[in-house]
Amino acid sequence: MLHVRSIWNGAISFGLVSIPIKLVNATESHSISFRQIHTEDGGRIRYRKFCELEDREVTQGEIGKGYEDADGTIIPITEEDLSSLPLPTAKTIEIVAFVPADRIDPLQMDAAYYLQASGAPAAKPYTLLREALKRSNKVAIAKFALRGRERLGMLRVVGEAIAMHGLLWPDEVRAPEGLAPDTDVTVRDQELDLADALMDTLGEVDLEDLHDEYREAVEEVIAAKAAGEAPPQAPEPATGGKVLDLMAALESSVRAARESRGEDAGHAEVKSLPQRETARAAPKQTGGKKSTSTAKKTAAKKTTAAKKSTAKSGQGSAKKTASKSTAKKTTAKKSSSRKRSA
Repeated sequence: MLHVRSIWNGAISFGLVSIPIKLVNATESHSISFRQIHTEDGGRIRYRKFCELEDREVTQGEIGKGYEDADGTIIPITEEDLSSLPLPTAKTIEIVAFVPADRIDPLQMDAAYYLQASGAPAAKPYTLLREALKRSNKVAIAKFALRGRERLGMLRVVGEAIAMHGLLWPDEVRAPEGLAPDTDVTVRDQELDLADALMDTLGEVDLEDLHDEYREAVEEVIAAKAAGEAPPQAPEPATGGKVLDLMAALESSVRAARESRGEDAGHAEVKSLPQRETARAAPKQTGGKKSTSTAKKTAAKKTTAAKKSTAKSGQGSAKKTASKSTAKKTTAKKSSSRKRSA
C-alpha cells in the first residue's frame, strides 16, 4: 500500500454516486538537482524575498497571491476566495463521459495521479467504478480543479487502483503545421526495406531494463570529485558531417544493432516486403523476356540473311545460265545467216 502524502482531498462524482478519495502523485523524479553557487568561493546563492513598499525581507507566511490588473493595480486573492469558487469541480472530480482509450491523443497527457479510496465507506463505490471501467474497456473523462485552475482528467484502471492522467485542454495542444519537410522527397523501396530490417533487429524492449545513464554519469563525476580524483572523460565525439549515403548508413545501423545483440553481423541481408517483392520481380522477369526475345530476333536475322544470300546466289547462277543460253542462240543465228548467204 502506498504511504504517500495526498495533495488533494475530495470525491469522485459518478452520477449520483459520490466516492471520497485522496489524490496522490503517481510519479516521482530521480533527477539530480544542483544548487547555485558563487564560482569564486563556492558560497551558496540564495534568493531573498523583499517587500518593495517596506523594503524589507519577508517570511513565507507573509506571502499571498495577487492578480495584477492591466493598469498595474494588484488585486489580492486569498485561499478562501479560491476554495469557495462557485464550481462543482472545486472539491469534486466530476466524470462527464466514458470514451474508448484511443480517443485520447497522447499529446494531451499531463501529470499522473493515483486515486486512493478515503475510508471504509468509499470501498464499495470505488470498486464498482473500477470494475465498470474494466468491463467497458473505456476510460472516464472528468473535470477537476487543482492548483488554481480547472483541468481535464482521464481515469483508467492500473492494477487494482484507479489512476488519473491530467489532460491538457484541446486548445492547449499546438498543431504540427509547418514542421514536416516542405520539399518533395522520394523514399525508395530498398530504403524502406532496410529501415524495416533495422526495426526488426532492434525488436522490442522491456521498459524495466532501461535506466537513466545521464544520471549515473553525473553521479560518477560527483563521486570522483568528492574523492579528490579526476572525473571520467567523455569519449571523443565521432567526426563527420551530413549523411550523404542513406543506404550505407542504414546498412551500418543494421550491422551495429546485430552486433550489440551478439548476432552474426555479416552482410546486412534485407528481406523484401511481400507487397513490394512482386513489384520488383517484374523488371527481372521482363529482363529475361528481353534476352530471349533478343536471341530469337538475332537467330531470325541470321536465318533471313542466309536466305537472302542463298537467293542472291541463285539469282546470280540463273543470270549466268541465261547469258550462256543467249550467247548460244546468237551464235546459232549467225551460223544460219552464213549458210543462206552461201
